[in-house]
Amino acid sequence: MVGFEDIKDRVCESVVCKFKTAEEAAEMIKDGDCLGVSGFTPSGYPKAVPLALAEKAKKTPFKVNVWTGASVGPEIDAAMVEAGCMDRRLPYQTNATLRKAINAGKVRYADIHLSHFAQMARYGFMADRKKIDFAIVEVCKINDLGDGKVGLIPTTSMGNSSSYVATAPKVIVEVNTTQPVSLEGMHDSYVPLDPPNRKPIPIERPEDRIGTPYIPCELDKIVAVVPCDITDKVRPLGEIDEDAKHMGQNLVNFLKNEVKEGRLPANLLPLQSGVGSVANAVINGLVNSDFKDLTVYTEVIQDGMFDLIDAGKLRVASGTALTPSPECQKKFYENVDFYKKYLLLRPQEISNSPEVARRIGVIAMNTAIEVDIYGNVNSTHICGTKLMNGVGGSGDFARNGYLTVFFTNSLAKGGKISSVVPFCSHIDHATLDVDVIVSERGVADLRGLTPKEKAPIIIDQIANPKYQPYLYDYFKRACEKCGNSQTPHILSEAFDVYKWFEETGSMEKPAE
Repeated sequence: MVGFEDIKDRVCESVVCKFKTAEEAAEMIKDGDCLGVSGFTPSGYPKAVPLALAEKAKKTPFKVNVWTGASVGPEIDAAMVEAGCMDRRLPYQTNATLRKAINAGKVRYADIHLSHFAQMARYGFMADRKKIDFAIVEVCKINDLGDGKVGLIPTTSMGNSSSYVATAPKVIVEVNTTQPVSLEGMHDSYVPLDPPNRKPIPIERPEDRIGTPYIPCELDKIVAVVPCDITDKVRPLGEIDEDAKHMGQNLVNFLKNEVKEGRLPANLLPLQSGVGSVANAVINGLVNSDFKDLTVYTEVIQDGMFDLIDAGKLRVASGTALTPSPECQKKFYENVDFYKKYLLLRPQEISNSPEVARRIGVIAMNTAIEVDIYGNVNSTHICGTKLMNGVGGSGDFARNGYLTVFFTNSLAKGGKISSVVPFCSHIDHATLDVDVIVSERGVADLRGLTPKEKAPIIIDQIANPKYQPYLYDYFKRACEKCGNSQTPHILSEAFDVYKWFEETGSMEKPAE
C-alpha cells in the first residue's frame, strides 16, 4: 500500500503537513455534504477517499451528493452506491450499478448538458440550492506557486476540477502514484468569468492555449493530501465489427463528397466524436482514409485518435479526458512525452463550449439509441422510461456544430429492436439539430428537408430491410390520415413498436 513517503517527491514542502490517510479525510465529510469530484469517464477521478467513504457508510449510515465531470469509475459509482451513501448524482453516468439504482429510484439523478454544469455549480442553483462543501481531486503532482498558492497538476482528465477547486471552501487532494508526473504540461486550466462579467473564450483553433498547465489553489483551502495507488479503470473497446466498418466508410465517403462540393476544406474541420466503441470505430474509418492534417476538438480522446497520431494524420486533439483502452493506455504511458505534444486537456465547459464549437466549426459525431422517421434522436432511454447513460456532451455539440452527424446500427438485440421507429419514445435531440444520420446501411442527409421529405430517406438509407415494410406502411397511412400536415402521425399507433416489444420481446408487428 502506498504511503506518505511515496508521494513526498511529488509534492511541495508546504503541503507535507496536510498529509492524511483516506480514512482520516473521509471523517471530515458529513451527512448531507456536497462533493465536487474530479474525473470524466473512468479517468482522473479520486479513488481512495470514495472507497473510505463507502466503508464509513457501512458502519455509520449517511448520504452525500456527488457531482462529477461525467461518468467516473466504480470506486465512486459502484462502491458508494452499494454502501447506500449516494443521495443525488449529477450530471452524467454510465455505470451499471448506479444505473440500476437510478432506475429503481434509490439515487436521484439529473441529466444535464456537460458544458452548462460548472457554471450552474458556481452559481449554486442546483437541486436543494446546494453549493460544494468539498472538492476531491486526483493529481500527479503539487507545485508551490508562492504567495500561499499551489498548482495542482491533474492526471488523465480535467472535467469540472478547476471550477470545483475554485468554488469549494475545502479541498481534498489525492496524489496518485500510478499516474506519471510527465503528464505535467498537457493541461490548460481556464475558468471563465460568470455573467454579467464573462468575456469571449479566446480560442480560434483547437491548439490554442488560454490558461495555465495547473489548477491554482489557495494553500489554506487544502485540508488533506492523500496518497493513492489505485489505477484508472479504463475499459477495453469492442471489436470493430463489419457494421462499424461500414459506418466508418459511409462517413468517409460522405465527407469526401462534402470536400468535393466545396462545403469542407481538404483537411475537414475540427472533429468531435462521442464515447464508446461505435464512436471509436468511426474515427478508425478516418485513420484508413486519405484525410490528413486533421484536428480534434472533443470531450474524450480514445484509441482512434492515438491511431491518427501514429498514422501521422493528426495535428492536435483537444479534449477534457483521456479514455483509451488498457492496451492503448499502456502505449501512452510508455510514450507520454511523444504523445502529449499532440494532446491538450481542458475543463469541460471549455472543451464542450457551444461558443467555441460554433466559432471553429466543429463536425459533431455522436451515437443514438434510436432515431425516428422524421429525424428526432433518442440518446439516453430504453423504451422511453429506463435510463441507459445520459445525454453527455452530445447536446453541447449537436446544437452548435457546423455539421451534426448521428450514428446508429439499424438493428439491436439480434434484430429484435429496430433503431428506426415511427416516433422516438424519448427525444434528446430534436430533428432541427440533426443534419445527417449514418447507419451501416447508408447516409441520410437531412439538411434543409421537410419532415415528409426526411421520412422516406431515413427509412430507405438507415432502417433495416426487416422493418422497412412496416415503417413505409406507417408513413403512408399517416400521410393519408393527416393530409397536408407538416409532420404526419397516427398517434394511436405511433408507439406500437414499444408495446409489441414489451409483450413479445420483439418490435416486429405480431401476425394478425
